[in-house]
Amino acid sequence: MSKFFINHIALSVKDVDKSVSFYQKVFNFKEIENTASNSLTRWLSIGNGMQLHLIPRPNALIKTNKAVHFALTTSEFENFVLRLKKLNIEYSDWLGTALKDYIRKDGIQQVYFQDPDAYWIEVNNDI
Repeated sequence: MSKFFINHIALSVKDVDKSVSFYQKVFNFKEIENTASNSLTRWLSIGNGMQLHLIPRPNALIKTNKAVHFALTTSEFENFVLRLKKLNIEYSDWLGTALKDYIRKDGIQQVYFQDPDAYWIEVNNDI
């Protein structure tokens, strides 16, 4: 069987500039060239060859729930949570308890928060 790796995550966003700003502010993702088209879709590098594609859809109805999310891992989990606090970004545990992280059965710490279009993002320390 072939090996597979995540190449990119694509999200429909109402305001692409606002979303780019959010992801750069929260994660320091660097913008990279959209080599696929001349569209207004903007690409950000997540690292290790992975990308986040933000596709402008100003009139789209975006519906989300916490079970539909993407997760990022950091070795600096505590510092990241402090960054969320400094940026006044509300976060919660899986159960929805505000300003609380969660420790899974396997010992991994995680927090959940939403981007400007209400997409759920998990950050954990699964290293």
